[in-house]
Amino acid sequence: MSYQSETPFDHIESALEYVNHLLEATREAQDQIETEILRAAIPQLARRKQALQLANYKLDKLSSHIAASRRILNDLRMLRRLLLEERKTPDPSAIA
Repeated sequence: MSYQSETPFDHIESALEYVNHLLEATREAQDQIETEILRAAIPQLARRKQALQLANYKLDKLSSHIAASRRILNDLRMLRRLLLEERKTPDPSAIA
């Protein structure tokens, strides 16, 4: 019987893929908000502009946290590969 993953986070690779999509979505949202900030340049929309600037700031913080998570997941993936390769490679001292 083979193992079927139950969630998208059963493997580091799938979690990394999800985080990449999330990072892309936050960057797209930031682009849209920056466009809206430029549109809210008239004094009557000053309050809206402030809210958009705050949203942009929060998205920037979120984006940096997601990027850090992506780096950590990538490090874990590389470490797992190194550890699994060590298990597959026979120990040179055990051969003699």
